[in-house]
Amino acid sequence: MNRILLFLMVLTLSQLSVLAQTADDKTPQETARGYTRQGDYTNAIVVLNTALQKDPQNLELSKDLCFNYYLNKDFSKGLNIVKPLLDRPDADVQTYQIGALLYKGVEEVKECEKLYKAGLKKFPRSGPLHSEYGEMLWARNDNSAIKEWEKGIEGEPSYPTNYYYAAKYYYFFNGDKVWTLLYGEIFVNLESYTKRTAEIKELLLEGYKKLFAEGDLQKNQDGKNPFLLSWINIVAPLQFTVKDGITAESLTVLRTKFIINWFNTYPTNYPYRLFEYQRQLLKEGMFDAYNEWIFGAAGNLPAFQAWSNSHADEYKRFIDFQHGRVFKLPEGQYYQVAAK
Repeated sequence: MNRILLFLMVLTLSQLSVLAQTADDKTPQETARGYTRQGDYTNAIVVLNTALQKDPQNLELSKDLCFNYYLNKDFSKGLNIVKPLLDRPDADVQTYQIGALLYKGVEEVKECEKLYKAGLKKFPRSGPLHSEYGEMLWARNDNSAIKEWEKGIEGEPSYPTNYYYAAKYYYFFNGDKVWTLLYGEIFVNLESYTKRTAEIKELLLEGYKKLFAEGDLQKNQDGKNPFLLSWINIVAPLQFTVKDGITAESLTVLRTKFIINWFNTYPTNYPYRLFEYQRQLLKEGMFDAYNEWIFGAAGNLPAFQAWSNSHADEYKRFIDFQHGRVFKLPEGQYYQVAAK
């Protein structure tokens, strides 16, 4: 028995030694970020300030310090640190984002706007900067916000937030139904499981209803955009598929026929990752589940639950596939020229 107790004591001490070593091995930045995640911004600031005394030129530590000052609502202290960082040649997109947050915190709107413009001059294709600048413009009812979101989509096509705002803008304020549908669906594939995803799924369903309720698919659309006209040219003859109403099932029929006809008519004219992904799902027998995932719960939750229960293996196969893939969009597939 004594040998067993001795063994357990040695094992326990060894484990404690390993844990202590692991804690000691953590960098100051990792320690500070742990405090930040816990909402203990003051301790994060203490750790970061101590680390910067040893390494005062460390940009990553300085950015984290500024961000924790922002979270702690010490906006002036954060600005005192971030202003010199913005003059450094290695100032990155995050530096400008944090600086803008701090200027917003002290309500210096003009300085914040100047900062976004300076950041976009240095990083003209930055999705986050275009998104946040557009959001700032929209907060003061400036319709030029859509130009920023469109530039963000063109410059950094796999950044989701510009699609989120653009889809909502076209749905609620512009009346451009097609771009609502395209941008909304791209968004839910880039950001698949958030509150914003559920919001845009409902918008997509209502967008299809709105599209067919008005009868004239070209109403409020850019009649000079060849990509848009090609989309309408394929969809218009398929209106019969939704004559009994817009549901997940009728949209599956519509969208299946659309993909087949699109690639038969425009196989190489307009490469578009969203359509290629839909065709992939169709070929692999997952397109029904994909459409249910987008439109089912938004349209009729009990019907969706019944479908997913009766097609459990099919739905699980799609969900597993979706979790295992990364949806990215290549540059050069931008066709919304009207908003620029």
